[in-house]
Amino acid sequence: MRDQEPGTGHPDRRLSTREAAELLGVKPETVYAYVSRGQLSSRRAPGGRGSTFDAKEVEALARRNRRESGASSGPGTETAVRTRITLIEKDRYYFRGVDATELAARHTYEEIAEWLWTGHLRPGVAFTAPEASVTVARRAVEALPEHTGPTDRLRVAAIAAATADPLRFDLSEEAVLGTARTLIPTLVASLPPQRRAHQDEGPLAHRLWARLSGRAADEASLRTLDTALGLLVDHDLAASTLAVRVAASARAHAYAAVSAGLGVIEGPLHGAASGLAHRLLLEVLDHGTAAPVIAEELRAGRRIPGLGHRLYPGEDPRARVLFALLDEMPHAQPALAAARDIVATTARHTPLHANVDLALAVFTASCGMPATAGETIFAVARTAGWIAHALEEYGERPLRMRPSGHYVGPRPPQPLPE
Repeated sequence: MRDQEPGTGHPDRRLSTREAAELLGVKPETVYAYVSRGQLSSRRAPGGRGSTFDAKEVEALARRNRRESGASSGPGTETAVRTRITLIEKDRYYFRGVDATELAARHTYEEIAEWLWTGHLRPGVAFTAPEASVTVARRAVEALPEHTGPTDRLRVAAIAAATADPLRFDLSEEAVLGTARTLIPTLVASLPPQRRAHQDEGPLAHRLWARLSGRAADEASLRTLDTALGLLVDHDLAASTLAVRVAASARAHAYAAVSAGLGVIEGPLHGAASGLAHRLLLEVLDHGTAAPVIAEELRAGRRIPGLGHRLYPGEDPRARVLFALLDEMPHAQPALAAARDIVATTARHTPLHANVDLALAVFTASCGMPATAGETIFAVARTAGWIAHALEEYGERPLRMRPSGHYVGPRPPQPLPE
């Protein structure tokens, strides 16, 4: 006989807070959030000890939650993820219901991160990295081979920073937010500076600039970098974000969840795409025209990087904002002209709009940054979004992201191989 879930078969049974949380697949404190929203009723146990909940009412709420999240009746088979973070529709995207491009135009990356995490804006908020965390992260990164890429450096820094945090397994919202506010500046500080007179204080964009370019920063360039960070902070369930949510579903701590995301964005179709666009842009600048470069790419059967996005049939709103800012930077004009040439030349073959990877490539190429700079910007920016998704996932049923494989191999039993 199959084991019954708590409350099943007992019409008058009362559940403790712990039992109700287990049935709902949430943390105990979330049960009281359901009460405050009028979704559950509670009463004190005999003798005034603790709250109890009607088993049938809890079971009904659990079933309703599964239906709303797209889950089937089996355990760990959810096909959709409920989120309050990002909505993408009609060539626009929103962070907690607010137009993301407007947020990026008016607020710093740190302020947008706080909005994503808490739903509250904190004007002037700054993230500070603990000295102990930075020291251990830098030592780990400095031990890597010279040719190590930026994402590898960031992943090693995240793991090293975790070892310096004995409370990393505390998954309460307050603790995870504390981790987020120190991990992001630690990641930036762990990267080797490109200038001797580099900045380790002030807005995060200023600190990151010194890790990306050996040139002195002007105000327009810093504004563009900060805006790029804000625009890239999240983009719904991208591949790396899904990896983060799977890790968080298994209750991996925040450092490990971020490390999972960093492991995915190195793919050429994700975080590394801007590097491919950067190299293409330099080739076009060298040739003076896009036609022979595009022709060679098409002849080799390669897709043209920096063009098109499956979520935006029209214009990528992130690219639109960045191109407008780049248009105000005199030293970006040659790279901008090359980018427009790429779009116009490719349009003869396939009409596609420029995406954010091409806009990032224009920025990095015109600011004397290496081809990997766009990947670094993407990874640092997206860390805040990963933390937001991890926070959401910690409030859900553990291990719910466990799809079942569709087995297509030989049917058992098979003989033992000789």
